[in-house]
Amino acid sequence: MENLEIAKVLSQMGDLLEIQDANPFRVRAYRNAARLVDGHAKPMRKLVEEESDLTELPGIGKEMAKHIHELIETGGLSALDELAEKIPRSLIDVIELPGVGPKKAKKLWKELGIETVDELEQRAEAGEVAALDGFGEKSQQKILTGIEQFRQHRSRFKLVEADLLVAPLLEYLRESPEIERLEVAGSYRRRVETVGDIDLLAIASDADAVMERFTSYPKVTQVQMSGSTRGRVSLQSGLEVDLRILTEPSYGAALVYFTGSKEHNIKLRKRAIERGLRLSEYGVFREEGDDQQESGERDPWAGELVAGRSEKQVYAAVELPWIAPELREDRGEVEAAAKGDLPVLLDLADMRGDLQMHSTWSDGKNSIEEMVAACAARGYEYMALTDHSKALAMTGGLDAKRVREQWKEIEEVQERYPEIRILRSQEVDILADGTLDQDDDVLEELDVVVISVHSRFDLPAAEQTARILVALQHAQVDILAHPTGRLINRRPPFELQIDEVLHCAKENGVVVELNAHPERLDLKDTHLMLARELGLKVAISTDAHRARDLDLMHYGVEQARRAWLSKADVVNALPLKEFLQQLRS
Repeated sequence: MENLEIAKVLSQMGDLLEIQDANPFRVRAYRNAARLVDGHAKPMRKLVEEESDLTELPGIGKEMAKHIHELIETGGLSALDELAEKIPRSLIDVIELPGVGPKKAKKLWKELGIETVDELEQRAEAGEVAALDGFGEKSQQKILTGIEQFRQHRSRFKLVEADLLVAPLLEYLRESPEIERLEVAGSYRRRVETVGDIDLLAIASDADAVMERFTSYPKVTQVQMSGSTRGRVSLQSGLEVDLRILTEPSYGAALVYFTGSKEHNIKLRKRAIERGLRLSEYGVFREEGDDQQESGERDPWAGELVAGRSEKQVYAAVELPWIAPELREDRGEVEAAAKGDLPVLLDLADMRGDLQMHSTWSDGKNSIEEMVAACAARGYEYMALTDHSKALAMTGGLDAKRVREQWKEIEEVQERYPEIRILRSQEVDILADGTLDQDDDVLEELDVVVISVHSRFDLPAAEQTARILVALQHAQVDILAHPTGRLINRRPPFELQIDEVLHCAKENGVVVELNAHPERLDLKDTHLMLARELGLKVAISTDAHRARDLDLMHYGVEQARRAWLSKADVVNALPLKEFLQQLRS
């Protein structure tokens, strides 16, 4: 099992134990262990293979270490199975709904006999949930909305989850000497923020041997199909994976076809037809005569094969340059390519600094010096340390006095790291009325003022928008962080008139953030495209809460590429002097 799968099981143990009224310290132990495993840089399976002592990890005792070993060795946890005999495991889905949690799930189960999401929906629609103490009409409606979102997202995996699940499968398959080429296609290759399944395309010297290895992958729970050229399996995580074994002459055409999107492919096929060609997953063919047979009846190899070995050949056959996978969404990329107007997309190597991160002064896990050292090690020219303001009390947010105390430590650390500029900054809460949660005299002394919403997500769209517009007009504001407040597959964006917000940011010289954390990716790609059209500058920041989170920057860059952003659109792709001039302007 991968870390995220192990963490999920340990978290489920904590939830069910809380419903059981187990010792709070035991509940907390499981949740702490889940967080540690989920955030650990090295796979637990590797540590087990190396016979490392897991109890040396903070918060991992002997019992927890045994659980991790059992999960890796068997794919299951007997302690969870035993607990599920007393408490319905289906309550785990109920717990994860917005506005529920373990305590309310227990109340729903004990007082209404609700064990599943479907049962909860039925009872909520009948008005029975609102009648329970601690719920009410507003809570009931929130639950119903949450159920709708739950059904939309339950079969979708966040990109970061897919990365963690796909990497070991690719490693396993590439160990096969029969594999000559192996790539991932589909929405995963286009770096869409969530994926439904995975498409693998391979060239193999022995297709049967590769298919046998694929279906024998230890994490496969079900083989849905297994043939000489195509197989489909379900993994322990629920992720479904297709493998297609192709011939070299058609590999490029198949890569184009299975990368998609469907709408992009339709545009390409239309261009092919206009040039007397036929484009399919098998290649680009010159039609023979006036054969008008339906595609289902036509020999897929009929005609002269003119391209198919590589993607560049396929695009060239329809008189286009190669188009980056992230752009293939039918948002004008085909037309731009035909005119020679495709942008030079942003690259990870273009990034000169990170403009949102947290230290132990608020809710970060590493000290200022550790964060600075990590940024310097990544070759950054500058960084902004943005610990929270005081309104976010649960994070240990800083008031004016503590901010100034932090500046002293920043000055001391700066002397030891002359190669990187540490920018004085803070992530300042936007309060309900649009005022900022920090004194104006402090804001004036900061190098970068980052503002964001962390409360009152339930305001109506007009009020939420007005609140942010007021904040954007504050003279000291530089960056609006994670503007829509979403958490992918967990919390929808709050209601907001985003076009008004982006126009106001442009008018007031405020940069909008693309939060690179894969839980957020906020702004989303279509909003970023609107920002680009307005000429609004973007900052890509990791929102790192530990040093290794700085490596999440690539998710932001990938999202930026989907939005057609180039180096010129991103403020922290600028050298330090130009970046500071951009903020001052």
